[in-house]
Amino acid sequence: MEPITYADAGVDIDKANAFVEKIKKIAKSTRRPGAMGDIGGFGGMFALNLSSLKNPVLVSSTDGVGTKLKIAFMTGRHDTIGIDLVAMCVNDIAVQGARPLFFLDYLSMGKLDTEIAADVVKGIGEGCKQAGCALIGGETAEMPGFYNENEYDLAGFTVGIVSDDAIIDGSDIHVGDAVIGIAASGLHSNGYSLVRKICFEVLNLDINAHIDELGRTLAEVIKKGSWEIPPVFTFLQQAGNIEQAEMTRTFNNGIGLVAVVPQEMADDAVESILALGEKPFIIGEIAQKRDSDPAVVMA
Repeated sequence: MEPITYADAGVDIDKANAFVEKIKKIAKSTRRPGAMGDIGGFGGMFALNLSSLKNPVLVSSTDGVGTKLKIAFMTGRHDTIGIDLVAMCVNDIAVQGARPLFFLDYLSMGKLDTEIAADVVKGIGEGCKQAGCALIGGETAEMPGFYNENEYDLAGFTVGIVSDDAIIDGSDIHVGDAVIGIAASGLHSNGYSLVRKICFEVLNLDINAHIDELGRTLAEVIKKGSWEIPPVFTFLQQAGNIEQAEMTRTFNNGIGLVAVVPQEMADDAVESILALGEKPFIIGEIAQKRDSDPAVVMA
């Protein structure tokens, strides 16, 4: 009987080691003060400089991109899903006032396809650069027989820092405060199970089908220049006969982030957001609910 190796069972250690070397350049491109060592060690290291922070608090988050992965599989495009992964994690700590420091990823495939994996990590690197955090480590797992061909799972983890007196927890929100919505670029990463059901089961569309209402193929991300609800949401609502309440709780409907600020600061806040290249809109104010808890009233 011929000797059996781990590679014969579907796990190629040499290929995995070569892949780590390949992505080191991507990780290095995300370096920021505090990042230490090269990717590929047992643990990622980050040195904290706490001199400018009073009573610093670490804030962490872990997330994935959900069934949006299915869209990546269908389109064969894997170089942007990593941007979504980073965004899903860092957004959760940014809204609490934390500045992201570093990021780690977990990528698991049935058989390591270095081309697909490199595209995924390329997107993660781009997401880290956009978020200002360092990619300091991760795990690439090869799991034979666990996934279909060219499919994988993806998750991320981030840590940020904030002074305890700067934590955003909503406790300072008062009746009369302005609610500012910031325009979304499209669907982002929520609601894709419903999107796939409408597009591929109800309408039986091909991923590359051109949608007249959208002015492009189904696979592309839709962008709109003002807070009219972007066409992708109207298209999905009509095609799936979705009630408005369900649309509101499932999709962002064109508003990717909401900020609550004192009414007297609303105009300055809008100007500051515009200066960052974003598109803000005053969409409502905080009103008193019958049970005495503050509630949002949409404009």
